[in-house]
Amino acid sequence: MNLVDGINRLARKLPTWVVYIVYALPAPYLLYLGLTGGLGREPIKALEHELGEIALQLLIIGLTITPLRRYLGVNLIRFRRAFGLLAFSYVFLHLLVWLVLDVGILSQIWADILKRPYITIGMAGFVCLIPLALTSNNWSVRRLGPKWRSLHRLTYVAVLLGGLHYIMLVKGFQIEPLAYMAIILALLALRLPGKRRTQTRRASRI
Repeated sequence: MNLVDGINRLARKLPTWVVYIVYALPAPYLLYLGLTGGLGREPIKALEHELGEIALQLLIIGLTITPLRRYLGVNLIRFRRAFGLLAFSYVFLHLLVWLVLDVGILSQIWADILKRPYITIGMAGFVCLIPLALTSNNWSVRRLGPKWRSLHRLTYVAVLLGGLHYIMLVKGFQIEPLAYMAIILALLALRLPGKRRTQTRRASRI
């Protein structure tokens, strides 16, 4: 049994609730660190950052599932919904910390959304995720049919906006947000029609 077969066998046996539990644990831990001084001198800003970064990581993980199956034969498709819902949850927590703990004034919230481009872009990304979270269930898949797949292409828009939000948020030139965006663009490039045709031709030769 090769490595790919071993990973696929493990993925078939691993319950999806394990993924939910593992990725839910950072949220209360980060809150604990914030309350106990473990997030530095600006715990609210640090908490916002950590939650937002985990959300972006989860979106990227969800984006890797199709290329992994298409190019390497690693099938993690049964976990894609879990990663998507977890990403939405962390984006929501990121937004909630900003709304309640950071700003806290309704008029200031709307002013920031309208006047600060990185916040506008972040909110647009969150709005894109709302219909995806609401339709991430079997009933919606059956109800929407082929439209469900088209709707869930909003994931590509959301992850691009999330990466751009991160780049605009940081001060000065920093490698980390640029690295995230490079990964996002590379994963989206693997979905281009030309890439699909090339992979199909390669598969037909085997």
